[in-house]
Amino acid sequence: MSGFLGGLVFGLAGGITIALGTIMGVWAERKISGRVQMRLGPQEQGPFGLLQVPADTLKMMLKEDITPRNADARVFRFAPYVVFVPVAMGLVVIPFAVGWAPLDTSIGILFFLAVPSLSSIGMLLGGWSSRNTYATLGGMRAAAQMISYELPRTLSVLSIVLLAGSLRPLDVLDAWRVWWLPLIFVGFIVYYISSVAELNRGPFDIPEAESELVAGYFADYSGIRWGIFMMSEYGGLVAASLFGSAVFLGATRWLPGALGVIVFVLVAALIASSMIWIKWTFPRMRPDQLMRTAWKVLTPIALVQLAVVGVVVPWL
Repeated sequence: MSGFLGGLVFGLAGGITIALGTIMGVWAERKISGRVQMRLGPQEQGPFGLLQVPADTLKMMLKEDITPRNADARVFRFAPYVVFVPVAMGLVVIPFAVGWAPLDTSIGILFFLAVPSLSSIGMLLGGWSSRNTYATLGGMRAAAQMISYELPRTLSVLSIVLLAGSLRPLDVLDAWRVWWLPLIFVGFIVYYISSVAELNRGPFDIPEAESELVAGYFADYSGIRWGIFMMSEYGGLVAASLFGSAVFLGATRWLPGALGVIVFVLVAALIASSMIWIKWTFPRMRPDQLMRTAWKVLTPIALVQLAVVGVVVPWL
């Protein structure tokens, strides 16, 4: 298979995965938030309300795509794709099974950490191009937040890299051992919290902050372009959950063959569900609390975790 054809196939597969993840994520979010608030959530359209999200998606796609009069039209219309594409690219290096990842590269973990971070540029452009003060502030908050939480997230993953001795995800999966779990548990917690913050989900949803910024960087978006921003958020949720399930928890190795893949997906779904539960349980943080958590709490903890693993590795 040629490089272009392979990229086309994996790109299409990544888009479909994100689309399905978005549909199931929105449904799960409505159900979980309903239970938290002592409601039932969607239940009329289809069994358990499963058809409510497809119905809403069709309605959204048929809505008018509005561009503000004073906006930089070209940048405004292009920004959602700058957010979405890096997130979709992050999926291609995740090891979905022992010995197989869509893109097997020696720097796969670095690829996963670096490329999706480019979506912060799209958020900044989307907010700035609309010529809306609220949206501009939301874009600036999003960029600052993602850059800040990228550091503890990367440091937490470095512990795994040290133990495996490789940046290749398949090598990490081959080297993964059960006794790693107590050693990297703190690192996984740092990765988990940092991932929630990078996805701009509650209680870290400062860039959106509908009560003060009226949805932040995508306040002026409508129709399908607004939907692309939502797909990017849920796509990031899916990618972060799959990566944590495979690399940190080694869920693919728990059972052999197809059973291991099923366990891997179920563990990732559990991680994603907990991220949704957290959003509807804890109140939104203030900007100063958010930054202090990144630089004064998570980063030192990740450094200590890395130091502990560094002491252990020579004895292996």
